[in-house]
Amino acid sequence: MSTPLVRLRLDEATAKRVADVLEEAFPFGEASIAAFEVTKDDWTVEVYGGPEATADELAAALREALGPESAGLRIEADAVEEADWVAKSLAGLAPVPAGRFMVHGSHDRDKIPADVIGIEIEAALAFGTGHHGTTRGCLLAIDELLTERRFERVLDLGSGTGVLAIAIGLAQQAPVLATDIDETSARIAGENAEANGAGAFVESIHATSFDHPVFAERGPFDLIVANILAGPLVELAPEVKRHLATDGRVVLSGLMNHEEDRVLAAYASEGLRLISSRQLEGWSTLVLKA
Repeated sequence: MSTPLVRLRLDEATAKRVADVLEEAFPFGEASIAAFEVTKDDWTVEVYGGPEATADELAAALREALGPESAGLRIEADAVEEADWVAKSLAGLAPVPAGRFMVHGSHDRDKIPADVIGIEIEAALAFGTGHHGTTRGCLLAIDELLTERRFERVLDLGSGTGVLAIAIGLAQQAPVLATDIDETSARIAGENAEANGAGAFVESIHATSFDHPVFAERGPFDLIVANILAGPLVELAPEVKRHLATDGRVVLSGLMNHEEDRVLAAYASEGLRLISSRQLEGWSTLVLKA
């Protein structure tokens, strides 16, 4: 059985922007997206789709996700043998350093320095391999916060692959609650935690809302991280504040630079104050305190 592949050849800035947009908005759940350098001025974005999609359907979905920007792009549709698609996608992804952390695939396992916390995350059906500006921004913010203090009750809201929960669990050797509204993502996060030696620290739960009893049982939280999208971040502001401990910290990402003001206004109305912000590749990461 073959797996559909769509390839775009772009300059570096466009490739990174297109990959970011696709990682956030691409409608096919079973997909892996990679942007990598071929030559100094030539980058490639590759999208590997799930077995139920054809290459032409994948290309059409990509154009829909990109909107008007797709008009001037050369989009190549192809197929590869199913056994090869993850390996091919990962081949162009180098390890991503972020403070004390380094996110990598299994193909780079032997390249991780002994003095960093390596987190092995493969391309899968859940978001968060470390190559997106939001994930790296969160890891850098977490690294800084953990330098300042220890957090006893931690929530990773919308955990995706579990990369942030794993990072905190390994750094502190302490419990982290990871939740996601997608059942597949919650399962993958748990598997990734086990694979990274963080299974004793990370509990991954499928929870579609704050009504799930686990939030009341484990909260209030002195650190909440949420790498989702601007819309849900705004909607969840009251619940995040309600489940945040006194003098707690919040790390928010998944929002584009121009969406900062809207998200900040929602949390300011709940009494949270901005400590710091970081912009990477067009995406913002915010750190707030109660």
